Amino acid sequence: MKIRLLTALFVSVFIAGNTHAQSPTEVVEDFKPSSVNQAGREYPQVNSEGRVRVQVEAPDAKYVQLDIGGVKYDLKKDDNGLWTGESAQQDEGFHYYQLNIDGASVPDPGSLYFYGAGRWGSGIEIPAGDQDFYAVKDVPHGQVREQIYFSKTTNGMRRCFIYTPPGYGKDASKRYPVLYLQHGGGENETGWSNQGHANLIMDNLIAEGKAVPFIIVMDNGAWTMPRGERPAAGNWPPKGWADGFMNTLLNDIIPMVDANYLTIADPEHRAMAGLSMGGMQTRVITLAHPEKFSYVGMFSGGSITTDDLKDSPDFSKNIKLVFVSYGSREIENGRTGFGGDPKANTEALKEAGMNTHFYVSPLTAHEWQSWRRGLHEFAPLIFKN
Repeated sequence: MKIRLLTALFVSVFIAGNTHAQSPTEVVEDFKPSSVNQAGREYPQVNSEGRVRVQVEAPDAKYVQLDIGGVKYDLKKDDNGLWTGESAQQDEGFHYYQLNIDGASVPDPGSLYFYGAGRWGSGIEIPAGDQDFYAVKDVPHGQVREQIYFSKTTNGMRRCFIYTPPGYGKDASKRYPVLYLQHGGGENETGWSNQGHANLIMDNLIAEGKAVPFIIVMDNGAWTMPRGERPAAGNWPPKGWADGFMNTLLNDIIPMVDANYLTIADPEHRAMAGLSMGGMQTRVITLAHPEKFSYVGMFSGGSITTDDLKDSPDFSKNIKLVFVSYGSREIENGRTGFGGDPKANTEALKEAGMNTHFYVSPLTAHEWQSWRRGLHEFAPLIFKN
């Protein structure tokens, strides 16, 4: 049986087991339909407190729950078989959630669906005070292209999504740097454009003159443990866990992108970054092959230590920037991944002479608002020269 790496280490959605919670008794009644509802659907809704209210028709169900943020909230049924209830206050930004109907976890038929936790399921937006940086505005917009290609490494067809900035292709002589941007565990190549709004973040930064135009490649870095293998106690992630995607990236993805897009095909114009599992992949791959990249970003995905520099002496010579970010609640709760204190590690690299940047997303945890903000802070720092 394959063991999927969908642990609390990598995924921004947590299943709460049999945890039950009653809906709060005092609720501000200013709920509005979520911005990511299916067309014409009134539910789910969000109020000014950041509570989520759902409603589903299930007249024969014995119990129904809203499962969000690691807690299951009991819904109440009316005489028409409509179940309604709400959650406690949620952090700003995007959250996965699901409904539990008589023990079966199912998507909410009112929401759009997003790929997370290894399945397509429901998502909701809690309006954020800083949501302007990923809002749809009347500015020049780039494109998110679906790219199908053959991988010799995996001996099969693969898919990635590629963001090209506004004006791409109008001047065939103009070439662009490339950021290889990875999703988290249980997610896929759709995450950064669907949940993360990477394209809108870039469109707005470019329009404001805060970032240089560059291409973003978003591929699928998911992996599974080999059949019958289990990592030794204390050895997590297991040795070699990122090798499969590393080989695909270096031998298939980068050559394919350079052959088919208007790239500046050299290490000085190539960056890699990722969230959670994708950040850990970024760490492993760039330490193993610092000759391929110049900029490194890890969002809730570990950090680089001075011991890493000793094991990879070319890293400090070739890498122009190491960017590390976390949500403030991750730091408060000690959920900062492997390798020790990420802030202390990043400061130690700076003392060793490297260009580093450490960012903390206020009042967010291991979730998409932390990673949106991380990309928003990282993008203006790269490819400036």
